[in-house]
Amino acid sequence: MFLPIAGLILGILLGTLFPYSIPQEYAKFMSIALLASLDSVFGGLRAGAEEKFDNTVFITGFFTNALLAAGLVYVGERLGIDLYYVALLAFGLRIFQNLAILRRYFLKK
Repeated sequence: MFLPIAGLILGILLGTLFPYSIPQEYAKFMSIALLASLDSVFGGLRAGAEEKFDNTVFITGFFTNALLAAGLVYVGERLGIDLYYVALLAFGLRIFQNLAILRRYFLKK
């Protein structure tokens, strides 16, 4: 439990000491990649609560989700279609489903 908390504190400190702004043209890509990564994190928390966590599945899912989501947004941009909203809806729905399952799990425990 120490490493995740230390990583979070280190990330917050680095973010406040060295502010970095993402160019506007990459904002959609980064936001969807972040949302996909959050989906993987909440899925990992759910798997951990259900005692089904597999580190390999988590790591590969984390990067695959982020890259696939950014690729989907890129293809949509090239075609002139806002596929950004599709990815936003899909990952948002999955995050809320995982949070609902986690909430029920901890309320029953």
